[in-house]
Amino acid sequence: MSHQRAQDLVEQALAASTADGQVTFVVEGSEANLRWAGNSLTTNGAMRSRQVVVVSFVDGGTGVAAGTVTRSGTPDIAELVAASEQSARDAGPAEDAMPLIGETPPGAGDWDADPAETSIGVFADFAPALGQAFGEAADRGELLYGFAEHGMSTTYLGSTTGLRLRHDQPTGRVELNGKSPDFSRSVWAGTSTRDFRDVSVAELAADVQRKMAWSQRRIDLPAGRYETLLPPSAVSDLMIYLYWTMEARDADEGRNVFAKPGGGNRIGDRLAELPLTLRSDPQYPGLEAAPFQVVGSSSGAASVFDNGMATPAVNWIENGVLANLVRPRAWALRTTAPATAAVDNLVLEDASATATQEEMLAATERGLLLTTLWYIREVDPQTLLLTGLTRDGVFLVENGEVAGAVNNFRFNESPVDLLGRAVQASRTERTLPREWNDWFTRTAMPALRVPDFNMSSVSPAS
Repeated sequence: MSHQRAQDLVEQALAASTADGQVTFVVEGSEANLRWAGNSLTTNGAMRSRQVVVVSFVDGGTGVAAGTVTRSGTPDIAELVAASEQSARDAGPAEDAMPLIGETPPGAGDWDADPAETSIGVFADFAPALGQAFGEAADRGELLYGFAEHGMSTTYLGSTTGLRLRHDQPTGRVELNGKSPDFSRSVWAGTSTRDFRDVSVAELAADVQRKMAWSQRRIDLPAGRYETLLPPSAVSDLMIYLYWTMEARDADEGRNVFAKPGGGNRIGDRLAELPLTLRSDPQYPGLEAAPFQVVGSSSGAASVFDNGMATPAVNWIENGVLANLVRPRAWALRTTAPATAAVDNLVLEDASATATQEEMLAATERGLLLTTLWYIREVDPQTLLLTGLTRDGVFLVENGEVAGAVNNFRFNESPVDLLGRAVQASRTERTLPREWNDWFTRTAMPALRVPDFNMSSVSPAS
């Protein structure tokens, strides 16, 4: 990258502004990765990136308009600022216009520090352990596929109101697939991490080995409703989709599942019989996230006018009751409700839960144990009905033991309905979403027991 510091680019952009206000942020990124197939490393690499975002605010007399322009690398700052200001002048008044944030939020960071970086060295202990797992899988006549990625991004955000904020965000993930040589059997294990020091390849490989052993016996089942154990990864994929729809404006205007019939929203309504709490906390151990908003474009969930706003811990569902929805400041002002910002992590927990996943399995008379979900799509926003497929291992449990692997299914379920029908939760643990981990990795979830999960049709997917 250019020798120009990110902080200097922010200051140059702010100094070049002729608009009524400006927010500029620079994201410095570095990434390292390993990929493997058939018990052998195939590629490894490291890369760096830089993104510069200028948001200009222009008061045209009838209201404040906003314009955003983004460039990669080290752009011509004068040109970038001019383009952003022209974009704002070309736009109509913004309906989410608010005074820019001027108060420095907690966790502002060290503005003068250099950006954090990662390198291929993050895998110093992981790679040898992976090599050992390759050998053990080969001895069993099995194949391992997968990848490991670690990224570090540092964001520098400045504004004409005086904000100077910095945040380092590490993000890591591992996905490990086990397959038979004829590819008729496939299973999965995965985990998220901040630094790979807490990743046990041996534990991931043991999980894959156990599931491969379970899948040696094949059992065909028809579509239908089954008692189902959803592991934390599957729960996280469903709860993330629920989280992404928790926009107060959509609810207030009757466009999502959190709308109350007859008008208003469902805050205060009971959604779960179990005392489940869905929450976000930028300080949650192992899932730490930015404690302030960084927004490049406005939506129902975030506003460019709210850049730099604090994002404290928030309970979205508290002891089974809907407690909060995502609400930018402008909509909060129109509805006289508190502004509530989204946070880049998500935790579901039942404070009274003591069972482990293994204990829940052992207590199952007859039901299905899933591994992961994928290809999840929305069918009906009013009920948040989702459809998708099971993947990489669906197992029949009988009398507390896994009897074998069954065919995959297409499912049709609403995560809101599932919360209401869940009858047991395990202890919460950090997990990796399978479907959404390109966008959202910081989750901690329990396993859930659902007595009547809707497997709507048999799927030929493996």
